Amino acid sequence: MQKPKIVILGAGYGGMITASQLTKKLGVNDAHITLVNKHNYHYQTTWLHEAAAGTLHQDRVRMLISDVLDMNRVNLVVDTVVEIKPDENRVVLEKDELEYDYLVVSLGFETATFGITGLEENAFSITSIDSSRRIRDHIEYQFARYHDEDERKDELLTIVVGGAGFTGIEFVGELTARIPELCQEYDIPREKVRLINIEAAPTALPGFDKELVEYGMNLLESRGVEFKIDTMIKEVTENSVIVGSGEEIKAGTVVWTGGVKANAIVENSGFETNRSKVPVRDDMRAPGYDNVFVIGDCALVMNPENDRPYPPTAQIAIQEAYTVANNLKALLKGGSLKAFKYDNKGTVASLGGREAIGIVFGDHKLYGSTASAMKKIIDNRYLLLLGGPGLVLKKGKLNLLG
Repeated sequence: MQKPKIVILGAGYGGMITASQLTKKLGVNDAHITLVNKHNYHYQTTWLHEAAAGTLHQDRVRMLISDVLDMNRVNLVVDTVVEIKPDENRVVLEKDELEYDYLVVSLGFETATFGITGLEENAFSITSIDSSRRIRDHIEYQFARYHDEDERKDELLTIVVGGAGFTGIEFVGELTARIPELCQEYDIPREKVRLINIEAAPTALPGFDKELVEYGMNLLESRGVEFKIDTMIKEVTENSVIVGSGEEIKAGTVVWTGGVKANAIVENSGFETNRSKVPVRDDMRAPGYDNVFVIGDCALVMNPENDRPYPPTAQIAIQEAYTVANNLKALLKGGSLKAFKYDNKGTVASLGGREAIGIVFGDHKLYGSTASAMKKIIDNRYLLLLGGPGLVLKKGKLNLLG
């Protein structure tokens, strides 16, 4: 009898934990597990802003999948997903096709441009290892240009970050730590550098605790960050940003962190979608397909307390993966499928250096170095869940006070 084929698309947080848990919950003869990813490595999406700022080398952010998962149990296919054909139980890849009995869609996100003119062509986005490396190299190149050129253009040293959500604030925070180093290296006065954070909402970190937001903004402003809150970006040109009021801000670097959407493959493959995401059932299965699970950035999961979607975080993707692994075991070996219930363990945003802000254990607020240490503990916990103590020792942030 042929073993059922489980195919997992994407090696982000959700895909990796699903694969790891399946190897623990299923026997060798229970299923054939295939993981499809465009690279042979997994990376911590929540660390990409550090690589983009240049405060953490990109090799610390990524890890070979073969170093983490049991390759005797998981077949890794390094390829790019082109289309899912759920009515045919097939996945079309760039180089091949795969058939499946059960599918887990964990394809991650794409940048949402909200129709802003010139944004896609002229702004960077923090979406991958490669994009983060390009941002780091570009910023350093602008400092080098300013230092080397006879006619020094101040706008080369202006960095505009669009969006003051978690990624935007964390990236800005890392830049405040990196900019002084670049100024010293290229012999540039710190006051020559402008770091501007633009947010369309009436506050930075929309929906977060106001007291913590105020603390974070005050801290970043003390490091030279200029905030333009309640300000929309209207257009991005090759060397400037134009905001809703018509003001043009000349800039050598523009980085967009203002929004993401589900991978377009999901919507283009015929699944029912809402806001580009699949409104999954309680057990994380796609509407109309009992053998397809959708998790992470591609899944729309509603918060029953306020009837609004949960934000797409690493924390929720990891928890969804545990639910899906348990439900796949139930489908294969007998048992009832369980509904996904989100357990919010808190949220912490780093502000660069030894500073952070966060809420944990329900409503307990953390500031400064205490919050920064908690952020590292959270990051290390994921590594522990994925690969055990060895992975924590190899890739973790072990200096909690540094």
